[in-house]
Amino acid sequence: MERKTVLIIGAGITGLSAAYYVEQKARAAGKSVQVIVLESDDKLGGKVQTERIDGFTIEKGPDSFLARKPAALNLIRELGIDDELVGTNPEAKKTYILHRKKLHRIPQGMNVGVPTQFVPFATTGLLSLAGKVRAGFDFFLPKAEETGDQSLGLFLERRMGKQVVDYLAEPLLAGIYAGDLRNLSLRATFPHLEQLELKYGSLIKGMLAQAQQVKSAQKTPPKPELGARTVPNSVFLTFRTGLYRLIERLEYVLEKSGVQIRLETKVKQLDKTADDRYSLQLDNGETLLADAVVMTTPTYDAAKVLPEQFSQKAYLLKLPYVSVANVVLAFGKNAIDRPLDGSGFVVPRNEGRTITAATWTSSKWLHSAEKGKTLMRFYVGRSGQEEIVDKSDAEIISKVRKDLYETMGIETEPLFHRITRWYRAMPQYTVGHLDRVQEFVEESRKELPGVYFAGSGFYGLGIPDCIDQGLKTAEQLVNKI
Repeated sequence: MERKTVLIIGAGITGLSAAYYVEQKARAAGKSVQVIVLESDDKLGGKVQTERIDGFTIEKGPDSFLARKPAALNLIRELGIDDELVGTNPEAKKTYILHRKKLHRIPQGMNVGVPTQFVPFATTGLLSLAGKVRAGFDFFLPKAEETGDQSLGLFLERRMGKQVVDYLAEPLLAGIYAGDLRNLSLRATFPHLEQLELKYGSLIKGMLAQAQQVKSAQKTPPKPELGARTVPNSVFLTFRTGLYRLIERLEYVLEKSGVQIRLETKVKQLDKTADDRYSLQLDNGETLLADAVVMTTPTYDAAKVLPEQFSQKAYLLKLPYVSVANVVLAFGKNAIDRPLDGSGFVVPRNEGRTITAATWTSSKWLHSAEKGKTLMRFYVGRSGQEEIVDKSDAEIISKVRKDLYETMGIETEPLFHRITRWYRAMPQYTVGHLDRVQEFVEESRKELPGVYFAGSGFYGLGIPDCIDQGLKTAEQLVNKI
């Protein structure tokens, strides 16, 4: 049997997942495949990076994944580390929004800016009486006439009113993408909102119906598959030693399966050969031949190595990205006398703050700090406000601590800080994104049929979304080689 070679460019969570599933599915199909992962950095994981220091567990990128999206949990169970999962602190369910220099609790029952409980919404200080009444119009407004993609922010404003968007939805949702809600695509970010409007004629009615369905399902929860271990009942999950545990386990399993992983290996050029294979020139002068290639790098990096005549380079280069940074502050025992009774707070644009959100990490994740110590993480940078990422460490820390004092009254000197800058890290799914992706995929299949594209620039930013892309890419690839 002729052995095929599959090269995977990029060893973030998408690339490692793709490598795992290509090896697994090829073996199950009785196909002989050599998988090689090429990573330009000196470490695996991409944005999934954990630092453990002095009893603190610090996440430099994402701190968890959504439990309701099955791709991540399925992979973790296959890897045999589901018994290491932990959920958020059940005593820290509150989340706050900064509004007119004060922290207000997000009303209970709020889902994507849409209320599902009357009393908490009616009594919140985040909206004026007029804003609350306007949100109630959602019950009576007609469905949209347009049939194509639309702006997430404008969609919510049409249904719920401007105050709900500016004071609730924007800080809650835009933080996920670091983008401007009124530029983001509804179908690429929260497509179920459009379906709720179509089905129920009202977002509130739709959310209430969904809540009732969830409540009914909880009365008779599905039985886990035979042999499957139960996981914490939490919206978000991570590992007790940090999210990098997933990367460590993937590395171990891949190497044990014969997958080659090459760090500090940069691809300079990819070309199609006369026999419909692919030639990859590396920066060290080496040339590798492959029967299939999976590109999981940011789109602007992928464009640099693809053939000049590749017609879809323009799409890869035009996809906008936003630079962000996160700032971690660690405090000693009993250094913070203010009760941290929630997971943190988010900050609307119109508050004029440097930070866009704050996570009270040691309250949200009990494993992240020794008892009595405090760990906080602050996010800076978003669409239209990226200049802060280029400032010096001293200036960033000064601005973050100023916001911390003015929002929470904390001026205690931290034990230490960590700043992680992520340049051009957050792709912006602007209106029409999925249509452009579909066109790109169709054209690339014609010109480079053995080259597959996956990652955050296409079908989702979260860890489950990236793992799911790795899985689906592997299925397509193995079927064709």
